[in-house]
Amino acid sequence: MIRTDDGIRLWAGRTGSGPALVLCHGGPGLWDMFGQVAAGLSDVYAVHRWDQRGCGRSEGGAGPYTVERAVADLEAVRRGFGLDRMVLLGHSWGAYLALRYALDHPERVDRLLYVSGVGIGPEDAWRPPFVDRFLHALGPHRDRWEELAPGDRERCVLQWSADFADPDRALQEAARMATPFFGVNTESNGLLSAAMRAEDPEALHARCTRLDVDTVIVDGELDLRPRSAVDSLERALPRVRRVTLKGAGHMPWAEDWEGFRAAVTDTSRVPPTGE
Repeated sequence: MIRTDDGIRLWAGRTGSGPALVLCHGGPGLWDMFGQVAAGLSDVYAVHRWDQRGCGRSEGGAGPYTVERAVADLEAVRRGFGLDRMVLLGHSWGAYLALRYALDHPERVDRLLYVSGVGIGPEDAWRPPFVDRFLHALGPHRDRWEELAPGDRERCVLQWSADFADPDRALQEAARMATPFFGVNTESNGLLSAAMRAEDPEALHARCTRLDVDTVIVDGELDLRPRSAVDSLERALPRVRRVTLKGAGHMPWAEDWEGFRAAVTDTSRVPPTGE
């Protein structure tokens, strides 16, 4: 366990050896589901995992659930593990958290791995087509999904199955994500999602243009969230490389492990834009 500066205990674990890699899971309101990633990268990195405040195996109580608090908790994780600098990998909501941390603490980040994020533009630019694609992807499971309460394990499995490109494996992979099932922190999900929507895109863009950290954006080609949403982030960052994994969805490591591993272990320098 790692203790935050306001006394909350966060579950954390470490495996492997090598440069420090810290993983930031998606959600908001979920827990670390990076078992495959940690096992598959532990020969290259010392992989550090944690459950965010109020999620999974971590304490949380009533929060607070703010972006600033989430960034401070990630800083507590860095200190708790005794890391000076780290490679930082964030997935989905965790990609946003990792980006925000890098903007606040660039001196602590050797490399930013931004996986399956939704960019820095307004949400209404990507959410409507995403919702349409998601409901279509649910197919025959849509009625059952609508019957179930938010946070119900079966509903989560059906919902997460839409994030896999291969329909023959989707339910199996989603069930694996939900095992063990720690429950969804719906308060965290709602408040942090609202905080992301309230972000000033112009101010965030301006900060990104000054981020002197090597960044690799990793996309699954078939992610239901339009990949065009990430274009503005790619254009803003001065040191960025983008990798699109063919035939992969929102959890690209599950559907193109070799491509994902190559993308996140490539330590070649990312040249500044225009170099």
